[in-house]
Amino acid sequence: MNWQGITVGYALSGSHCTLEEIMPQIQRFVDAGANVVPIVSSSIMTTDTRFGTSNHWQDSLRQITGNEIISTIVEAEPLGPSKRIDVLTIAPCTGNTTSKLANAMTDGPVLMAAKAQMRNQRPLVLAISTNDGLGLNAANIAKLLIMKHIYFVPFGQDNPIAKPNSLVARMDLVMETCEAALQGKQLQPLLIERYLNA
Repeated sequence: MNWQGITVGYALSGSHCTLEEIMPQIQRFVDAGANVVPIVSSSIMTTDTRFGTSNHWQDSLRQITGNEIISTIVEAEPLGPSKRIDVLTIAPCTGNTTSKLANAMTDGPVLMAAKAQMRNQRPLVLAISTNDGLGLNAANIAKLLIMKHIYFVPFGQDNPIAKPNSLVARMDLVMETCEAALQGKQLQPLLIERYLNA
């Protein structure tokens, strides 16, 4: 697919352990010619963890995309009327974000961007990363699976022995899922074995 002229909204919510894994996926879009607009939750903007400091991740996003970060509801709101984003992905998409999205709550920039995308009936791609995907969040994932214009990066259990309710998407398939979503298709298979030796 030719990504020249396509604007990808790449939204990150606070699954900090996944950030290192998704940075190369953002680079893939840029290398393919897409204009990537980074959108981050307040957790990414304010929290330092053992996986890296907030400043480190912010600097990485600006360096890779060449764009300023959208980090507030006020900054994200114009994405709706401007129709700036062709495809929006939330990767990683935490259980908290999944729950709020499924229940029409808009209390941060990532969710505002998602609301704007759904308003415009343009594709929204979710790459879930949640410890309760087969727990309380299973109902929310089910609600989103049947919604128009929402697509999922293929996902599976990442550690069924130690964390039997945990679900994580194949982050290396974010671009392929976005490509399929732009054609109105769900990348298949949707349910995968995330780690064969888990």
